[in-house]
Amino acid sequence: MCNLYTKFVRFLEICKHFSNGLVTEKGNILRPGPIPRFSDLEVIALSMAAESEEIDSENWLFESKLKECRNKLPNLISRRQFNDRRKSVSNLQEEIRSRMAKEMDGGEDFFCIDSKPIEVCRISRGKRCKMGTNGDYAKAPDFGYCASQGTYFFGYKLHALCGLIGVIHSYELSKASVHDINYLKDIRQVYHDCNIFGDKGYLSAEVQLDLFETANIKLECPYRLNQKDWKPTFIPFARARKRIETLFSQLNDQFMVIRNYAKDTRGLFARIIGKISALTVLQYINYSNHKPIGRIKYALI
Repeated sequence: MCNLYTKFVRFLEICKHFSNGLVTEKGNILRPGPIPRFSDLEVIALSMAAESEEIDSENWLFESKLKECRNKLPNLISRRQFNDRRKSVSNLQEEIRSRMAKEMDGGEDFFCIDSKPIEVCRISRGKRCKMGTNGDYAKAPDFGYCASQGTYFFGYKLHALCGLIGVIHSYELSKASVHDINYLKDIRQVYHDCNIFGDKGYLSAEVQLDLFETANIKLECPYRLNQKDWKPTFIPFARARKRIETLFSQLNDQFMVIRNYAKDTRGLFARIIGKISALTVLQYINYSNHKPIGRIKYALI
């Protein structure tokens, strides 16, 4: 049996389990017009299955991989329809992913926060990039600097917050020029009474005090060597932060988050949501089978 189809069926079952109250009986978002035969949940499941199979090309997906199991998907839509509908159901996909994350790690009080660059093209081609030129300049890519890699890039920053067991609770894409601290302004609107471990990019006495006073969030960051009150990093904090770094490595290696062929910002955001959702589903499968959730490559073995 086609491995892609096997994953599609398993992902569809999980999506149906967590979509209660979000879709109709046929698995579609309630909207006027004809009812799609290939449901919205099937679009989401196919998107996640393709991401988990490291398929980064829709042309390869439809012209090669899906031909192996075409008889098992009689209502399969065209490549163009799939591309359009994947963008339109991205909010539903994120809501399903959030429910999975909450079931696995709903009572967590300790979180790790970090960011990683999402390059959309080479920096030499940045000024010629047309992504975001359709009027939505607030979401257009920009030039930025990655301190950990010591390189400049053109694109976005992926900000993520995960629990200590390795489940991503929230994430956001911002312009590459936006400082990491700005993501904390959104964090305090949702989270409270918790501890967050960050790297030196989140180091700010003013922000730490503001988070503590407004939301009772204790932000722990390592000191810089040239700081007046420098002290060594508490070892458990350093070990806890490795969890989110491992997640970013998995997104890079298995889901190829840094390889983007999207032509517009909406398509790029939909693909990022699909990659993170596929990661969460594989974690949930391990969680259901009482296995370490981080071993996502072996989730369906």
